[in-house]
Amino acid sequence: MPIPSLTTGVGNDAAGSARVELPVAGLTCPSCVRALESALRAVPGVARATVNLATRRAFVEYDPKKAGLAEIHEAIKTAGYRAGTATARFAIQGMTCASCVTKIEQALGSTAGVLSASVRVGTEEAVVEYLPSVTDLAAVKSAVSSAGYGVADAPAPMSPSAVDAESQAREREYRTLMRQWWFGAAVGTFTMIMSYPWLFPGLRDVFPRESHRLWWMWAFMGVASLAVILYSGRHFFTGAREALKHRSANMHTLIALGTGVAWVYSSIVLLFPGIFPSSEFLDVYYDVTVVVIALVDLGLAMELRAKGRTSEAIKKLIGLQAKTARVVRDGAELDIPVEEVLVGDIVVVRPGEKIPVDGEIVEGASAIDESMVTGESLPVEKRVGDEVIGATINKTGAFRFRATKVGKDTALANIIRMVQDAQGSKVPVQRIVDVVSGYFTPAVAILAILGFMIWYTFGPAPALVYALIVAVTTLIIACPCALGMATPMSLTTGVGLGALNGILIRSGEALQTAQKLQTIILDKTGTITHGKPVLTDVLVTGGRREEELLRLTGAVERSSEHPLAAAIVEGATTRGLALPVVETFNAIPGHGIEARVEGHAVLVGNLKLMHDRKITLGDLEAHATRLADEGKTPMYVAIDGGAAGIVAVADTVKEDSKDAIQALKRMGLEVVMMTGDNERTGKAIARQVGIERVLAEVLPQDKAFNVQKLQLEGKHVGMVGDGINDAPALAQADVGFAIGTGTDVAIAASDVTLIKGSLRGVVLAIQISRATMRNVYQNLVGAFVYNVLGLPVALGILYPFLGILLSPLLAALAMSFSSVTVIANANRLKRWKPRLASEVLA
Repeated sequence: MPIPSLTTGVGNDAAGSARVELPVAGLTCPSCVRALESALRAVPGVARATVNLATRRAFVEYDPKKAGLAEIHEAIKTAGYRAGTATARFAIQGMTCASCVTKIEQALGSTAGVLSASVRVGTEEAVVEYLPSVTDLAAVKSAVSSAGYGVADAPAPMSPSAVDAESQAREREYRTLMRQWWFGAAVGTFTMIMSYPWLFPGLRDVFPRESHRLWWMWAFMGVASLAVILYSGRHFFTGAREALKHRSANMHTLIALGTGVAWVYSSIVLLFPGIFPSSEFLDVYYDVTVVVIALVDLGLAMELRAKGRTSEAIKKLIGLQAKTARVVRDGAELDIPVEEVLVGDIVVVRPGEKIPVDGEIVEGASAIDESMVTGESLPVEKRVGDEVIGATINKTGAFRFRATKVGKDTALANIIRMVQDAQGSKVPVQRIVDVVSGYFTPAVAILAILGFMIWYTFGPAPALVYALIVAVTTLIIACPCALGMATPMSLTTGVGLGALNGILIRSGEALQTAQKLQTIILDKTGTITHGKPVLTDVLVTGGRREEELLRLTGAVERSSEHPLAAAIVEGATTRGLALPVVETFNAIPGHGIEARVEGHAVLVGNLKLMHDRKITLGDLEAHATRLADEGKTPMYVAIDGGAAGIVAVADTVKEDSKDAIQALKRMGLEVVMMTGDNERTGKAIARQVGIERVLAEVLPQDKAFNVQKLQLEGKHVGMVGDGINDAPALAQADVGFAIGTGTDVAIAASDVTLIKGSLRGVVLAIQISRATMRNVYQNLVGAFVYNVLGLPVALGILYPFLGILLSPLLAALAMSFSSVTVIANANRLKRWKPRLASEVLA
C-alpha cells in the first residue's frame, strides 16, 4: 500500500503509516544527523527516520495512532535543533460563549500540521503554531470555518490601529446590546403587568378573563414580544441555529428554546383556544419571552464591557513608546521616527527626554527614571557601559548611547508581547451554566419528545392535546430562566459589594477564580512597602548633635543627583531644619560626596570612601551592618576629618501590610514575596511582615515566569503588584490584583484593582469571592432542584394516580418561583459584612 503523506496531501485516513518531511535548522555535521535520527527513532510510533544533511531535511515515517507531529517536533527541539514552524494570529467571528473555545481548539488540533492552538475568548482570536511544510494558513483557517465560525485577519498586534479598531467594534456591540436591553425592558414591564391584569385592582374590571378586550391586549403583547424576539433576541436564535447545525448546545440554545416555546405556546393559546380541554390552559407567557431576553442582553453587555478592558493595558503600553529619536548620522544630529532607528545608531538623549530604544551608553552619565518599566521608584544612576531601556525617562544629565535593540526586540515590546500571551494563555473558568446546558438542554428536549409520544400513544382523548400540553409544560418548567440568572445575579451583587469596599473586580471570571487561590505573590516595592525612600535613622557619634549632623548632610545632598538624596533632604526639611548654602561640592562616582558647608569639610558616602580618606569609624560599622540587615541603606557622614554618624534611608513597610499578610495566612493561603532587590534586603523586609518564602533578584522579564513555575506546582496563584513590569505577571496569574496607587498599565492588566492601595483589599477580595461563589452554588442547586422535581410532574407522572396534570401556568409559576428564589438569595449577599483581619480563621 502507498504510504499516505502529510506533506504531499495524500489522504491520511488510509491504513498504514504516515510520512512527513520536515526542514530542520542547526544541522552542521554528520554527527548531528546521527543524533537527530536517534532522537526521532526513540519517539514511540516512529518506524523510520532519516536525515539529509545536504538538504537539511528530516523524513519520518510513523504510526499516527501512536505518535503525532507534536511529539516529533518536540523530539527535534529536545535534540537541540529547530523545525521550521510558523505562527498565525487571526480573529474569530461568531463566538458566543466560552464553550466555543473547546470546539474551535479541537477543530484546529485535529488539522494535520498544527502543533498547538490557543483560542482567546477575551479577545476573540486564535494563535496557531503549525508546520508550513505540512499545511498552510488557508487549511488552518478552513478548520475554523468547518467548526461553524468566521475568520478575519487580525491587525498587527502592537499597532495602535489594532487596539483602536477592536475597542471601536466592542463599543458598537455594547451600544447595540444596551439598546436591545432597554427595548426589551420597556416591553417586558408592560407584558408582565398585562399578562395577569386580574391581579391588579385597577385592571381586573377593565380586562376580565376571557373578554375581547383581554384578547386584543394579549394579541398586541404577542406582536410586541415578537418584535423583542426579532430585535433584542435575534442573536440568541441565530446562535442556537448555528449550534444545532454543528450538533451542539450552548447558552443561546437554552435561551432560544425557553423563550421560543413560551412564545409559540402563547400564540397557539391566543389563536386556537378551542383545542385546549380546559380554560386553565389558556394563559399566555409572553412576559417570560420578553423578560428573559432583556435580562440576558444586559448580562452580555456587562460581560462585553469587562472584556473590552483587556485592550486598555496594551494601549497604555503602546502609548509609552517614544515617537521620535535624535540620532547621529554623518556627524549631524537628526530627529527621525523611532521606527527608523537601526541597531548600531548613536542616539542622543537630553535631560527630561524619553529614551527611544534599548542601548548601551557610550558617552556621558545620568540618573534615569525606570519606574514605568521596572516599577522601582528610585532613579538609577547610569554611566558609560551601562544599559538603558526604551520608554524610560532621563532625569538629569545628557548622554549618548548605541542602539542595541529596536522595534519588536526592545524590553517594552517584549513586555507588551508577554502581556498579550499571558492574557491569551489564561484558561477562562468554564461557565457552569454552559457546561450543564450541553447535557441539560438535549436531555429536556428528549424528555419532552418522549412525553409527547407516550401521551399521544397511551393518553386519554383528545390524545394530541394532552400530548402537546405535556411537551410544552415540560419545556416551560425546564425553562432556563433561573439557570440564566443564577450566576450573573450573584456575580453582579458580588462585584457591587467589592466596589463598596474599594475593590474593583473586572469580571465574574476573576471573582469565580479568586475563591480557589492557594498562593498569593506580593511584589515588594509599592505593594508591601510605600515605594518611596524615606529617612529612617540618624545615628551620631563623637559628641555631635543629631540636628547638626542632619542639617549639614541635608545641605550637601540638596546639591546631589543621587536617587536617595531627595529622601535625606525631605527628612531634614520635615524636621524644620534650615539647610545652609554649600560652598564647594564634588561628587565622587561610586563613593559619595565631599563638600564644604559653613567652613566644615563634610564627607557623605559608603565604607569605601571612609577608608580612602582614613576615617576611623569605630562601632559605626557594626551599626551600618545592622541597618543593612534591616533592609535599609546606611550612609556614613564625616565632618572635619572625623566620623560624625550615619544616616539611613529605606523604602518603609506600609502600616497595615503585616496585619493583612497575617490575615491571608490565617485564611489558609501561602504568601510569597517577589522582589528585584538582593536576597539580604528582601529577607529583611519579609521578616518585618512575617513572610517565610522570598523570591529575590527577580528580573522584570522573569516575574511572569516565576508565577508560571508556582502554577506548574499545581497551585492556583494570585499576584499583587503595581508597576508596569508587574503587568505580564498580573496577566499570567490566575487572578491579578493591582494596587490602585500604581501604574495605569498594571491596573489595566489586572483582574482586580485595589483602590485604596492597601493589602487589606486582597483579604476582602478573596472573602467576597468565597461568599459570592457560595451564593452562586446555592442558586444553581436551587434552580436545578426546581427543574428536576418539576420534570416528572410536568411529564404527567401524577396523572395515573391522582388525576393531576400540570398546566403550563403552574409550570411557569414554578419557574418564576425558582427565579424569585435566585434573586432573593442574591440580594441576601448584599447584607454580607467584611470580617476583620483578627476574625479571619484558617
